[in-house]
Amino acid sequence: MWIFAFLFLQSILNVFGEDLRSSLYFVNASLQEVVFSSTTGALVPCPAAAVPPATMRWYLATGEEIYDVPGIRHVHSNGTLQIYGFLPSSFSNLINDNTYYCTAENPSGKIRSQDLHIKAVFREPYTVRVADQRVMRGNTAVFKCIIPASVEEYVTVVSWEKDTVSLVSDVKNGLRVTSRPQQSPHPCS
Repeated sequence: MWIFAFLFLQSILNVFGEDLRSSLYFVNASLQEVVFSSTTGALVPCPAAAVPPATMRWYLATGEEIYDVPGIRHVHSNGTLQIYGFLPSSFSNLINDNTYYCTAENPSGKIRSQDLHIKAVFREPYTVRVADQRVMRGNTAVFKCIIPASVEEYVTVVSWEKDTVSLVSDVKNGLRVTSRPQQSPHPCS
């Protein structure tokens, strides 16, 4: 009976006697997308912290561990993923528009980040214009700001102007105006 009690107490001490100075956790698990300019590149840290320090690795969403590609992609010793800037002719979906995740591993265990979409965008000139509208005098016209599809995701209409004077907008990307004779176009900005 004493031996059983001794073994029971010993097992409890072993459970509570683990090294509490060892830990592994994510410091920022909310990051889901990184969008960067193709001219600048991106540095993406693995959002994990650990005591003792962890070995961090990056993977494609398919589970394939990524490798360094000189001048294109590099994983630093601190776990930061670097994607270098590139010319439009060098764009690669595999590297510049893909889903990645990182893992961190130390004696405490191994953790996996959530998926992180990393996407390069190109800086290119674009023009925003107002869709032509016809309306009978005295009626209401709704103007729509036409934004090129290639930048639509990144552009927000913040104001409407007539002769450099801001107008109040009550429609998300449109402007409701009552027509008057000889009315000039309303540029959106």
